[in-house]
Amino acid sequence: MHHHPWQDTSRPAEERAADLLSRMSLEEKLAQLSSIWPGSEAEGEDVAPFQHEVSEAVDLDGLLPHGLGQLTRPFGTAPVEPAEGARALAAFQEKVAAANRFGIPALAHEECLTGFTAWQATIFPTPLAWGATFDPALVREMAAGIGASMRSVGIHQGLSPVLDVVRDPRWGRTEESIGEDPYLVATVATAYVAGLESSGIVATLKHFAGYSASRGGRNHAPVSIGPRELADVILPPFEMALREGGARSVMHAYNDLDGVPAAASPELLTELLRERWGFTGTVVADYFGISFLERNHRVADSPARAGALALKAGVDVELPSVRCYGEPMLKAVRSGEVPEELVDRAVLRVLRQKCELGLLDPDWSRTASSVLPEGEVDLDPPALRALARKVAEESVVLLDNARGLLPLAPAARVAVVGPYANEQSAMLGCYTFPRHVGVEHPDKPLGVEIPTLLEALGAELPGAALTDSPDGADVVVAVLGDRSGLFGRGTSGEGCDAEDLTLPDGQAEFLDELLESTDKPVVLVLFTGRPYALGRWADRLAAVVQAFFPGEEGGPAVAGVLTGRVNPSGRLPVSVPRGNGGQPWTYLAPPLGLKGAASNLDPTPLYPFGHGLSYTAFAWESAAAGDGTVPTDGGTEVRVTVRNTGERAGTEVVQLYLHDPVARTVQPVSRLVGYARVPLEPGQAAEVVFDFHADLASYTVRPGERIVEPGAVELHLAASSADVRHTVPLTLTGPERTVGHDRRMVCGAQVRVPQS
Repeated sequence: MHHHPWQDTSRPAEERAADLLSRMSLEEKLAQLSSIWPGSEAEGEDVAPFQHEVSEAVDLDGLLPHGLGQLTRPFGTAPVEPAEGARALAAFQEKVAAANRFGIPALAHEECLTGFTAWQATIFPTPLAWGATFDPALVREMAAGIGASMRSVGIHQGLSPVLDVVRDPRWGRTEESIGEDPYLVATVATAYVAGLESSGIVATLKHFAGYSASRGGRNHAPVSIGPRELADVILPPFEMALREGGARSVMHAYNDLDGVPAAASPELLTELLRERWGFTGTVVADYFGISFLERNHRVADSPARAGALALKAGVDVELPSVRCYGEPMLKAVRSGEVPEELVDRAVLRVLRQKCELGLLDPDWSRTASSVLPEGEVDLDPPALRALARKVAEESVVLLDNARGLLPLAPAARVAVVGPYANEQSAMLGCYTFPRHVGVEHPDKPLGVEIPTLLEALGAELPGAALTDSPDGADVVVAVLGDRSGLFGRGTSGEGCDAEDLTLPDGQAEFLDELLESTDKPVVLVLFTGRPYALGRWADRLAAVVQAFFPGEEGGPAVAGVLTGRVNPSGRLPVSVPRGNGGQPWTYLAPPLGLKGAASNLDPTPLYPFGHGLSYTAFAWESAAAGDGTVPTDGGTEVRVTVRNTGERAGTEVVQLYLHDPVARTVQPVSRLVGYARVPLEPGQAAEVVFDFHADLASYTVRPGERIVEPGAVELHLAASSADVRHTVPLTLTGPERTVGHDRRMVCGAQVRVPQS
């Protein structure tokens, strides 16, 4: 039956892709590097930067005979009934295949940052909340569920996760990031990638690289960090997600890095990513990123030259729609300005991926259509809703409970006040369907049920009296937060950068007035996309609860923490600053980045990275690490016993930090190298065993050179970056070692509960 090797499913993907490539005309090749975005030129606000300036209407009949590489966001552009969307996508794919002589469909991609960004799909907490869970296993389970729902309607690729390490929380996309520590970001993002890939969806790492380190925290702004910060803070999450997570796609960042736009950087996209790290998947453009080389970065003077720069650097697919890789590239190759080998290199990668996804198989349509629903498609089934609840519950951080006011008494009289007390949008980040697309369709319902905090509290406390006035109440719950949005339409989200870390929209004044007008204890609840400065109320609040856009089940999750049904176990993935200027540093500061005599400014955060309280108490006992010596190419077990000394079940998060007293380059005073969640019943104890390897102490001495050096280091077993419970001194022995991409990056942890 198979006339050609590329149709033979028994052959390796590489061979099939190469055979198909050899049969293609230049037009057909370029079509595989192109995407179209139906509906993107419709009226309404941009959901991608400069969308309406760059989008052009598509001539499908002229385009499709050559084939089509990708289809952009068939579900994420306008509200579409899931079953209708699945049938429309299948029909479109049949049309694409029927129009080209090889019968190949497009690869369909969607956003999936907080769940599948589609109408009526489960809305999970935002990535900053994943970071707060310190629970990669749960994040992996969540991503597998998200991926399965996307696969069920015919999607192949998800544009997630974001691996940018937060460097300045004024950046609007802080909510889309996992935290300010590269180890936390790396482990949580890698779990997300592994989960998404396990469901057959291609995970896309964003944004490669440096995007979050822009000057002033401004979106798209220049990045001027040095090679060591790039190597030791920005790159490790990408490295781990590729190596341990198996991500098959990478998206270039919008920014320039020391004057070179990421989309035009062969050093980044080819030398580092492919030659040093061995990546074999596809590099896709961030939306309109290739055009930006011409329009914004001004390193090219035409679409053709912008395309040539990107193709040479290693960008394989132009998203979200074709401009530079279409007609302009065709002319440039025909005229000899761009070598056809560069086109072939990219097309081979695209075809190999399509082959892996089954899109080159003769019966691809049967396998794709077999999933097609006869009736309804439920993108928010009970199992995913339960998972959204679990992630939300684990992500809520109890920052302060100094007066022991929480949990609320079952029969308390509670005043619930503030702009987000009864507001569904408090739960939703900028990449959730209602905030990303739904705002353009006010006539459409939200699509999923989202209880507000007030509704959820009413359900949790049937015996309590809830009011909106502090008069007559025993306790006041003030609910403040962010409005997520895009490009300045919100206080948090893509293109919604903050001037400083003052609570937005006049809420600082609201809180001041509230505290002045009542003598009742005030519990502050925050639903935000970034940390805000809370120093001016440091001693005036009875308790502080922080949630980061916790998704459709966020109301019940936060209500559960307030009432004590949930014992909080979230930990801060970003420090909470004292003053509005925040810190120019995250907690990863060397001595001169901390408080000291050389400057009058004290950047010490109000609540440090890794901080979070519980309704029970834990004792940390008997910490040790072997005989205290570790060869520079070896490891040791680091042990500590944790006991729940309180009255109720709870989870402690044991954090392992590395302190290197003397090094050849300036090092952070401490940095996270391991962690473990330890759930314990009252009175129960567990031994936590970390598998520490000397590679975890490695750092970059000069560009491209990372070493493990002999000498003294300290491991800190800690409840936060500032709350060290035990210090374990270690001596690294033996010769200095140079380590590379194959170094040990993960510190495994086992929680052993003695059998009673």
